[in-house]
Amino acid sequence: MRLLSICFCCLLISLNAIAQNATVKGIVTSNGEVLENITIKVSGSKSSTKSNHTGSYVLREVPYGICDLVFSGIGYQTQTVRVSLKADTVTVNADLLSLAANLNDVVITGVNRATQLRKSPVPIAVLSRKTMDQNVNTNLIDAIVKGVPGITAVTTGPNVSKPFIRGLGYNRVLTLYDGLRQEGQQWGDEHGIEVDEYAITRVEVVKGPASLTYGSDALAGVINMIPYTPGFENGKLKGDFTANYQSNNGMIGSSVGLAYVRNDWKYTFRATGKTAHNYRNKIDGLVYGTAFREYNLSASARLDKSWGFSKTAVTYYDNVMEIPDGSRDSLSRRFTRQVLDDGDDIKNRPVVAKHHLNTYVINPLHQHIQHFRFYNTSQFKFGTSDLNVLVGGQQSVRREYNHPTRPNQPGLYVVLNTFNYDLKYNLPGFAGIESTVGLNGMYQVNKSKDATDFPIPDYNFFDIGAFYFAKKSMGKVDVSGGIRIDRRNINWDDFYVGTNMLTGFDKRVSAGDLTGKLQFPSFTKNYYGLSGSLGLTYNISERFLVKANIARGYRAPNITEIGSNGLDPGAHIVYLGNRTFKPEFNLQQDLGMIAYLKDADISLELFNNHIQNYIYQSRLTDANGNPVVIVPGNLTYQYQQSKARLYGAEISINLHPNALKWLSFNNSLAYTVGLNQNRELLDQYGDEARYLPFIPPLQVRTEMKATAQKPIGIFDKPYIKVDAAFFADQDKFYALDNTESFTAGYTLINGGIGSTLITKKGKTICDIFLQADNIFNVAYQSNLNRLKYFEYYNSSPNVRSGIYNMGRNLSFKMIIPL
Repeated sequence: MRLLSICFCCLLISLNAIAQNATVKGIVTSNGEVLENITIKVSGSKSSTKSNHTGSYVLREVPYGICDLVFSGIGYQTQTVRVSLKADTVTVNADLLSLAANLNDVVITGVNRATQLRKSPVPIAVLSRKTMDQNVNTNLIDAIVKGVPGITAVTTGPNVSKPFIRGLGYNRVLTLYDGLRQEGQQWGDEHGIEVDEYAITRVEVVKGPASLTYGSDALAGVINMIPYTPGFENGKLKGDFTANYQSNNGMIGSSVGLAYVRNDWKYTFRATGKTAHNYRNKIDGLVYGTAFREYNLSASARLDKSWGFSKTAVTYYDNVMEIPDGSRDSLSRRFTRQVLDDGDDIKNRPVVAKHHLNTYVINPLHQHIQHFRFYNTSQFKFGTSDLNVLVGGQQSVRREYNHPTRPNQPGLYVVLNTFNYDLKYNLPGFAGIESTVGLNGMYQVNKSKDATDFPIPDYNFFDIGAFYFAKKSMGKVDVSGGIRIDRRNINWDDFYVGTNMLTGFDKRVSAGDLTGKLQFPSFTKNYYGLSGSLGLTYNISERFLVKANIARGYRAPNITEIGSNGLDPGAHIVYLGNRTFKPEFNLQQDLGMIAYLKDADISLELFNNHIQNYIYQSRLTDANGNPVVIVPGNLTYQYQQSKARLYGAEISINLHPNALKWLSFNNSLAYTVGLNQNRELLDQYGDEARYLPFIPPLQVRTEMKATAQKPIGIFDKPYIKVDAAFFADQDKFYALDNTESFTAGYTLINGGIGSTLITKKGKTICDIFLQADNIFNVAYQSNLNRLKYFEYYNSSPNVRSGIYNMGRNLSFKMIIPL
C-alpha cells in the first residue's frame, strides 16, 4: 500500500511538471512602430511564431523555467531575450534595431520570400522615391536608368522609354506593377511603360534571368514598380501634392495623393496630370511631333488581419502623344508635316509653322493609349507557412492616328485583354530550408478594331508554368535555387485585309470579300521552356561578401516576331515576322563582390550571357543591297534569329567618409558587349554583322553631394549636388544594311539643390527640388534614341543626320504634405 502511495505521488508530481507550461505574448516594435512578420522562436526548440500586423505575438505551451526568446526579421538586428517563466502568462516586448539600409534592403522581386540584398546571389538593385526625386526625370524609366548601373532605355522622344537590362530589352525585360506583370504592346519601339511615375514609391530591379519565378519574358530581368502603402497611425488622413515644371518642353505635372488608415483598413487614392509641348535642342530647335498629355488615376483598399491581408486596387492610364516622323525641308532643315494621304511626297511637304511647334495642342497625327488595371493580392498565413494569391485583369487600348485627311480614322487600333494569375505557397521550414512552390501564367486576347493598318493578327494565348524554389543559410553561406517548367499556346485564325471603297484605305474583311487578301494565315503552336537557377553568397565577414549565380532563362517569341506582316504607323516601320522561330534560351553566369567599408561601399558585378535562338531586327534589302520599300516613306525590317553572347561588368564605388558625414561621392561604371554569333552572316559580311543592335556604350556616372546634417533656419538637411554622365563612342554596333551607325560619345553635366522646409517647431512645410540636366546644352545623340534614325536624306547642309536628344532642361519640383 505504501508503495502504491509513493507511485501515486510520483505520478501527480510528473503530471504537475508536465502541466507547468506558460504562454508568452508581447508586442514587437522598432522606434515606436509596430513590426509585422518578425519571427519569435524559443531557442533550442521547435516552438516559434510570427508577429501580426499589430506587432503582437503569442507563444503557447512553453515549459516553465529559463529560456531564450530569439526575435529576428528582415532588415532588423536579431535580439535574444532571456526569460524566467514562473507564471501561466508572461509578457515579453521587444524593440528591434534596424540594420543599415544598404546592407539589408528588403526585396520581393525575383525571389519568393522577403530576403536581404546581401543574402541574394542574384544581382538586385533597389531605388527609393527620394533618389528618384533628386533627378530630372521625364518618365519613370528615365529615373531608373539614372539610378541603377546596367539599366538603359530605348527612347522615342521624352515620354517613351523602354527599359533594357545589360543590352536586352523589349519582351526580355518583365515589368511589374505591385507584383502584377505589365501587359501592353511591349513589342513596339514607341510603346512606353504605362505607369504613373508619381505613384511609385520604390523600384526593385533584378539583373539577370528571372524566368524561374515568372516564366517567359523575364530573360533579361525584372523591374518591379511598387506603389505607396500607408503605415501611419489609426484614424488619420494624410496625403501630398506634387507640382513639377520642366523648362525644355514646358512640362507641367501635378499629382494629388491621399491615404487613410482606419482600424484594419488602409485606403489610398491618387490623381495625376502631365502635359508638355515639343522638346528642344540646339541643332533641331523644337522637335515637331514630341508633345504629349497624360492622366492617371489609382485607388486601393487593403485589409490586414491576423490571418494575413488582402489588397484590391484599380488604376487607369490615359496618354495622348504625338507621332514624330522627322520629315524636313532639305535646305533649311526645318520640320515639315504630312497633309495628304494619297499623293504625299516627303520632299514637298509644307514647313511646320512656329505656332504649331510651341503649343500644348496635340497635332492630328498622334497616338492615344489607355490602360486599365484591376487586381487583388492576398496573403493567408498558416502558422509558419503562407499562401500568396494574385489575380488581375488588364486592358490596353492603343489607337494611332496617321491619316491627315481623315484625322478621326485610326491607322492602328488594337485592344489587348489580359487575365493574370499567380499562386505561391511558402512551405514551413524544414531542416533550415525555406522553400516555395508556385503556379502562374496568363490568358491574353488581342483584337484589331476599326483600323487601316494591321501589323499583327488577332490572336490569343495561354501561359502556365510551375516552379519550386528553395534557400538555406549555413553559417556564412547562403544557397538558393530552383527549377521551373512552362507551356505557352498561341494561335490565330485566317485574317483577311481588303479595301474600303469609301475611303480607299485597308480594312479587315471576311474570307469571301472579293477585295480581300490573306494577310495572316492561321497559326497554332505550343512553346515549352525549362528554366532554373542556382547560386550562393559567401559572407567572408560582415563587411565583405562574394556572390555567384548561374541561371537558365526562357522566352517564347512574341507576336510581332512570329506574326507581323504590315505597317506599324507609330514606328514608321513595316515589320516582317517568321513563324518558324524557336524559343530563346539563355545561360547566364554572374559573379559579384561587395565590400561595405567604414567610408565606402564598393561593388563589382561581372556577367556572361549565352543566348540560343536570339531574335533581333534587321533592315531588309534586295539582291543588290538596296533597302526594300513596301510602304513608301517607311522602313522595312525583318526579324532574324541566331546565337548571341553578351558580357560585361558594372562597378560602383560610393564614398561616404565617416569624418565628413555631410559628403557623399558616388561613382558607377557599366560596360556591355553584345556579339552576334550568326556564322553565316559573319562569314559573308565580317565586322558589319559582328555586334548585336541596341547595345549601350561604356557609361560612367559620378555624383558629388553635400548634405547639411542639421537644420539651417527653415531648411532641414538641405543638399547641393553636381553629377556627370560620360558615354563613350559606340563603335560596336550592328552595321549590316545600315541598321545602326556609329554614335559619337558625349558628356552631360547636371546639378541640383533641394531641401525640406520646416516650421520653427520642426513641422514639414514642403520638399523642394531645383535641378538642371545637360547644363551646358550639349548637342548629342544617344545610340538608343530611335529618333537618331529619322532621316530622309543622304546628306544635309549642316552635316547633321537624324534628330538629337533633349537640350538643357531646368526642373522645379515641390511636394507638399497634406
